[in-house]
Amino acid sequence: MARNVAEQLVALLVKAGIKRIYSVTGDSLNEFNNAVRKDGNIQWIHVRHEEAGAFAAAADAELTGLACCAGSSGPGHVHLVNGLYDAHRSGVSVLAIVATCATGEFGTGYFQETSTTKLFDDCSHYNQIANTPHQLPRMAQAAIQHAIQKKGVAVLGLPGDVAGLEAVASVSSDRNYFAKAHILPAEEDLRRLADLINRHKKICIFCGIGAADAHDEVVQLSTLLQAPVGYSFRGKMSIQPDNPNEVGMSGLLGLPAAYHSMHESDLILLLGTDFPYAPFIPNDKTIVQIDIQPERLGRRAKVDLGLFGDIKDTIAALLPILYKKTDGSFLQAQLQVYEKVKEHLKIYVRDKGKRDAIHPEAVASIVDRLASNDAVFTVDTGMCCVWGARYITANGKRKLIGSFIHGSMANAMPQAIGAAMALPDRQIVALCGDGGISMLLGDLATIKQYNLDVKIIVFNNRSLGMVKLEMEVAGILDYQTDMVNPDFSLVAKAAGIRGINIHEPEQLEPLLAEAFANRGPVLINVFTDPNALAMPPKLDFRMIRGMSLFMGKMMLGGKFEEVIEMIKANYKHLEDLNN
Repeated sequence: MARNVAEQLVALLVKAGIKRIYSVTGDSLNEFNNAVRKDGNIQWIHVRHEEAGAFAAAADAELTGLACCAGSSGPGHVHLVNGLYDAHRSGVSVLAIVATCATGEFGTGYFQETSTTKLFDDCSHYNQIANTPHQLPRMAQAAIQHAIQKKGVAVLGLPGDVAGLEAVASVSSDRNYFAKAHILPAEEDLRRLADLINRHKKICIFCGIGAADAHDEVVQLSTLLQAPVGYSFRGKMSIQPDNPNEVGMSGLLGLPAAYHSMHESDLILLLGTDFPYAPFIPNDKTIVQIDIQPERLGRRAKVDLGLFGDIKDTIAALLPILYKKTDGSFLQAQLQVYEKVKEHLKIYVRDKGKRDAIHPEAVASIVDRLASNDAVFTVDTGMCCVWGARYITANGKRKLIGSFIHGSMANAMPQAIGAAMALPDRQIVALCGDGGISMLLGDLATIKQYNLDVKIIVFNNRSLGMVKLEMEVAGILDYQTDMVNPDFSLVAKAAGIRGINIHEPEQLEPLLAEAFANRGPVLINVFTDPNALAMPPKLDFRMIRGMSLFMGKMMLGGKFEEVIEMIKANYKHLEDLNN
């Protein structure tokens, strides 16, 4: 039996399959850290900021199934919160070990004292403190089980004094159970769904991350129904590959084809998606939603029929009771729209921009072409999400990770750390905004310390691009969105990482190719066009009015040259409006 509680906890983590702990060690974590060192089966990853550690653990968990991070008393706990929020909302299984001050000091306002049960309550499925050695083994098992089965964060508090006490053997099982089940809608609900589908001619399927394991079934269903298939950003990497009926993404980052398909259909099937952008979902169609989490049914759209079930199993049960559709005109029309959309995207790639105003679309397209077939991409929130969504190709082997629900800045680089640790033989590419990478620059040192083979592409537009766009379409003059950045390539070099600056469009292909050919970490600082816009798939009058108002205010303020530069930079969008 383990000699003390910390050693017992490490043994339980090893048994659960934990390979790494992302953390900044210190005081209340010392016994736990020492137990990890002595055991030798878990690697302690010394990140420079606990938020980066939580983001890294979340990416690790998304790729491997379960991961762990840790934080010491007070500030270490608080620093974890944002990354844990992201993990929890993304539905990935992360265990957070939060070491606290000694139990005898609880409630006294002790140095670095934090109420962990209050602090982590909103971003966890399990959140308890083991105040005695008797509690630790059962709490550890419960925490791991909650993280695995409920797919989210579990927080286990470990006071520094308890960690050093003699361990007590568990009276219950110390095993962990990765249990699975087939979950299907009730028979009568399946029949009602089949009747609806059989009655409608123009059907559109829209998939989210909940359909990730059902690619083949979705293709089979769409072929049977002659239905176009759209998807959310989180559904892209699993639904797009080898799908003859796919019409791309919808939403703020999407393209017109999927939006058009949904609005031209009679019946929409929402499969495993909690798609948050209600304005992109029509409210005058018959809508069916199927989800493994029934509490989500109907909270985004006006749903006519909501079913509780696993997407893969539900489609398999549904297919035998459906009629085959013979009229493929609706599907073919939507595929033609999609082809035109994809052709138009090439305009953004052929024109690469000019010095220090390189088109970000061209950067993303070249990165997509140079990256390996099984690359793992991480994308910062904001404009990088747009370029990743539109230009990174899904092929069934690649992975794409981002802060798609919590929407945090600064996620891409630390998520790349977790991805590189989890899959050391895979190519890892981080698409970072200059605003995002600025927040956690210190963890470049983590990448260097472990010599991680990460390619960091910085889309350096010298501004908070998405925030600026949000203000512009609202007719508000952007304020305090500009950024005076350091030379990120020199920052990388100071950390011991190779740094490359790209100022000219002609440098894109050769310097990116050189970076990708280099084994080890490289930061590529690309000076992109600060005026590049990411137009949504559907412009409404409010957006057009807001942008016109914004430009008018700029001109009245004497900023004629800036208005002209913006128009020049986005002439391609003007073509969109004319077509």
